[in-house]
Amino acid sequence: MNNKTFTRPWRPLTAKGKTTAVSGHPTIRALRILHVLFSSKIAGSERYCADLANGQADLGHEVHVAGNYGAPITSLLSKDVIFHGLRSPFLRGMKLRRLITGAAIEIGHAHLGPACRALASAPDHVTKIATLHVGFKERQHARLDGVICVNSTQITRLGGYAGHAQVISNWLPANTNDSALDLRSRLGLRPGIKIIGAVGRLHPSKGFDMLVSAFRKSAPDDAVLVIVGEGSHRAALAKMAAGDSRIHLPGHCDNVTGFLGCLDVFVSPSREETFGLAILEAMREGLPVITTATEGPSEYLRHYPVTFVEPGSADNLSRALADALRPQRIVGAGSVVYDLSPFSRSTGVANVLDFYLQVANAAGKPVTAISARAMLTNAW
Repeated sequence: MNNKTFTRPWRPLTAKGKTTAVSGHPTIRALRILHVLFSSKIAGSERYCADLANGQADLGHEVHVAGNYGAPITSLLSKDVIFHGLRSPFLRGMKLRRLITGAAIEIGHAHLGPACRALASAPDHVTKIATLHVGFKERQHARLDGVICVNSTQITRLGGYAGHAQVISNWLPANTNDSALDLRSRLGLRPGIKIIGAVGRLHPSKGFDMLVSAFRKSAPDDAVLVIVGEGSHRAALAKMAAGDSRIHLPGHCDNVTGFLGCLDVFVSPSREETFGLAILEAMREGLPVITTATEGPSEYLRHYPVTFVEPGSADNLSRALADALRPQRIVGAGSVVYDLSPFSRSTGVANVLDFYLQVANAAGKPVTAISARAMLTNAW
């Protein structure tokens, strides 16, 4: 491979607005950062982007996010993050270049394919980064200066990519909504009913069809399945669940933490998964976790007390559910205690900032002095 891999450790900012000088490393000071994400929904990639932007703003950086006008990600952004809504995809690259020039952006960070393609046409002085939320694609990432791999398998699949790469695993995002959710009352469930839950984009890659099949095959009458999320696979899932009153598809949930707090077991049935933020959030709630052994979870959860099943196997998932729902496994069971220290948010945010600086300097694009200028308009 031609790509350059960085392995230097992270170096944190000491406090908001302050800098830390490191021997042999540029002083970390306030940067002008633009995140680019053209999405009209909220799923794992969107929550990663928002949490990273908020964390960078908390450290005193000037952080912008460009996205679709009226995009729901705005509900996740802190007041210190400046959102720029593009009303139309027409001439998106040109609009992005105008934004970058007007706001004197130094670091551009793209999330998902459309954003990567748009950022690739940014002015040459901008350091262009992408996070591989799905996987490396030559047509999307080849013209970018650096890519963040969220698991070690991704970094072996970069082919002839000439930019810089580093593995920076996802972290446990900040809990922005800790209000209680009375899911049992909402669904009219009697006491003693066991709740199996899943969270994610309703897409075939997420494997929710297998979860529905496995649940219908193995779950007892005193259990329900609740899958929260929206997506193109919703109608197909509703058809599969037809006639089974135990299966619920309530749609998007803006209180994931509250939802998870109501569950007895969490399931991630993905056919492919680079990481899986919802799994970490379920672990924060102390839930038993069943997950497919996809490339992300099988790497970062290999030493944790979770149940792995073969990706794409409804039969294996059915057996795992049956085992998890045995009365002796549920009745009187306490929370599972997970060591979540490897998924520190502060460490993850600092690792990303350090990667920015390493790529900028290696690419001959050292960051310049801070400018007071910023875009004042939030709509195009």
